[in-house]
Parts: sequence; C-alpha cells; structure tokens
Amino acid sequence: MRFRITHASSRRNSSQPGTWLFAVASALAIGTISASAADNAGAKSALESDPSGWTNIQPGADLQGWYRVPVPPGGKLGREQWHVDANNSAVLVCDGDGGHDMLLTKQEYGDAIFHFECRYTKVEGKTGYNSGAYVRNSADGAIWHQAQFGDAKDGFLFGESPTADGKKKFFNLKPRVTDNRVRPAGEWNVIEVTARGPRLTLWVNGAVTCEFDACGAPKGHVGVEGEGYRIEFRNLKIKELR
Repeated sequence: MRFRITHASSRRNSSQPGTWLFAVASALAIGTISASAADNAGAKSALESDPSGWTNIQPGADLQGWYRVPVPPGGKLGREQWHVDANNSAVLVCDGDGGHDMLLTKQEYGDAIFHFECRYTKVEGKTGYNSGAYVRNSADGAIWHQAQFGDAKDGFLFGESPTADGKKKFFNLKPRVTDNRVRPAGEWNVIEVTARGPRLTLWVNGAVTCEFDACGAPKGHVGVEGEGYRIEFRNLKIKELR
C-alpha cells in the first residue's frame, strides 16, 4: 500500500546496559529506535527468543478462517489470487494479478505479537515491489494499521487509526525510518508487529524500526496485502499478550 494523504489504495543483553537504556529512552521520545542500537542489543525475533505460547494462523488449502476485502473498501474484488503453494502447504501465495486487496483473519486480536515471513518472487527488470501486513484492522478495512515493505526498502508503519471523537486519523512513520532493513526481492524477510495497548512496534530483520503510540483500535483483524506483485508468506503466527 503506497503512501497517500487520504485512505491509501491501501532482551536484549548489553555489556553497557546503562548506555543502551539511555539510547532507547531517547529514541522512544521521538517514536523510533535506531537499527544499530537494536542490533547491538540482540537480533532475535520474539518467536526465536521464546517459541512457546504461539498460535499458528497460517491458512490451509481452503483459506478457512480468512477472507478478502478490496482496497479501498467498497471496491470490487478481482480474481481469486490467494492460495496455498501446491508444492509446499506451509506457504501462502498471492499471485499479484487479482487487484488490490487484503486477506484478513475472521478472528480479531487485541494485545499480541504478530510474526510473519515473506518474500517477493523476483522478476528480472521489474521494480516497485510493494506489499504489507496489517494488525487491528476493521472488518471492512476502513481502519488499517500497516507494516509497509518494498524491495530492499521501507519497513515502516502507516495507516488510518480511529480517534476518540469517532473519526480517524492518518499517520505515516516513513520519515522516522533511516535504515531500510527489508531484503531484496527473492530473499525471505522476518517481520514482527507487537500490539500492546495504544503502541504498535515494528521489528524487521533483526531490529525495531519504528513505533506508533496512538493506535485507537484496541483490537482488530490481522492480514496481509496483495498489490500487484507475487509474494509468499510463511510462519504466520500470533502470540497473545496477557
């Protein structure tokens, strides 16, 4: 989903703990942590750090428990472009030729860590690879919080979140991300979004890249995006936070 002003068509150990904590506190004040600070602290994902307590939400062959929503909401869905890889049932594939849509879980989740792994199918001469993952979306996709990733770029949060007065507000953290940690097309990426209270934290390939502190949706649907590029997803997992 590309950036637009309106709705888009889309533990650590340290040899110097005091210094590291000061750096983190300073970064939190502006809503981001530098990749270098996080790398020095430890590069493990939450799933790798503690593999217990996770629920597998990877779709089966019939995509039961998931449904499609057009982007923007109210639009027309294209051809069925989501399916499980015929040669590997552990991989979800978006062909990328069925229009712009979200594939969302029917179940809603509140405070949780969402783990997923993805890679684009590299096509020689093709550029502009574009996709994302969602947390705490509304059922129709009008409220959306997206982790955006391209081809060896991006890795930021943006979206439209509800406000206390019943409206919604657009946000985009791209300007705060200085280290594009997403890998090139053809390579797997490991990405996690942690939703705890009003804070959404994005972790990409070894480091936190940004945090959004004003999520107005206490719960919502989790999803992945199709936007014109063949992309594969695996290890879609949820760890609910109590």
